[in-house]
Amino acid sequence: MIKYKFENKLDREFASVLRNRVNEYFNDKGIQRDANLRMVIKTIAILSMYLVPYFLLILGGLTNLGILMLLWIIMGMGKAFIGTTIMHDSIHGSYFKKKWMNSLMEFSATIVGVDKLIWHIQHNVLHHTYTNIEDTDEDILPRIVFRYNTHQPHKWFHRFQHIYAPIFYCVPLLEWITTKDFIKAFDYRRMGLIKKKDFAWEFSKIVARKVLYWIVFLGVPMMLIQVPIWITALMIFGSHCITGIMLALIFQTAHVVEPVDFVKEESEHIKHSWVAHQLLTTANYGTNNKTLSWFLGGLNFQIEHHLFPDVCHVHYPYVAKVVKQTALEFGLPYHEFDTFGGALSSHFTHLKEMGSAKDLQMKLAS
Repeated sequence: MIKYKFENKLDREFASVLRNRVNEYFNDKGIQRDANLRMVIKTIAILSMYLVPYFLLILGGLTNLGILMLLWIIMGMGKAFIGTTIMHDSIHGSYFKKKWMNSLMEFSATIVGVDKLIWHIQHNVLHHTYTNIEDTDEDILPRIVFRYNTHQPHKWFHRFQHIYAPIFYCVPLLEWITTKDFIKAFDYRRMGLIKKKDFAWEFSKIVARKVLYWIVFLGVPMMLIQVPIWITALMIFGSHCITGIMLALIFQTAHVVEPVDFVKEESEHIKHSWVAHQLLTTANYGTNNKTLSWFLGGLNFQIEHHLFPDVCHVHYPYVAKVVKQTALEFGLPYHEFDTFGGALSSHFTHLKEMGSAKDLQMKLAS
């Protein structure tokens, strides 16, 4: 992995003005950057969406397949929203100021089957630092099945990727709850992102957290729900597919859409500053939709999240006004879609364009 260096001497004035304006907002309002009462209420509601159906499933003695499937669907949705709200903020350290309280909220990763250390490295360290940079940002790895940008190899079947994408979008979560955390632990040790001296201890904690999830959320339902185990297994699979598709569409619509840039550099130097890079490679969507913003944990305010990951997402609607105004003042891009539907349309249009061989023909012609 290349450790890219940004030209941070550029855009210093923009970065300084933006930082000062955001600080002024919090100081003038006399509020903290972390969670407030609204966030606590949201946390209780989202956890209930996941845990109440779970306890009904294992303790309710239910046998009606329709009701059982409905509860698993609600659990799948609740799991996705835990990921976008509670888990996401806590692993960024933006939930509580006190480290032990924030660590407590990080346990939300364990109950959805994702290891907090691996997520921190892949998302916080790699994705946030090297957004949309080929071979470094793991969120845009092609994995053969997909072609996300013109820097990636084209296969004949990519012409159908905009059609089969929703089917494959459930795969990453299924990997997360089974093998991915273990594989990535060794990958990150080799890359130096997990220190070798700490690896044995960290890996044992990864195993413990994963086994806890398997016992509570896979083993217990199979034993206690009073229908054949294979039916429960299929319902669990379906629940995870719902979560996977939801999370994929929520995250992909912020970085794999038509307006944003994809970067591939042979050297270690990126030709613009880190703050400019975030604006070039990121898009917002549906920011005026309060219901959407509530469930997505501010991930539709992706620009603000990338520039200020230490700020709890409940503050993003206000921070966004400052970021947009300042970016436009300094002539920097600010990509946004009015609706989530608009972002989805752009995402699938982008997949269709990248699946076509037209861009390869244009390269050869030039």
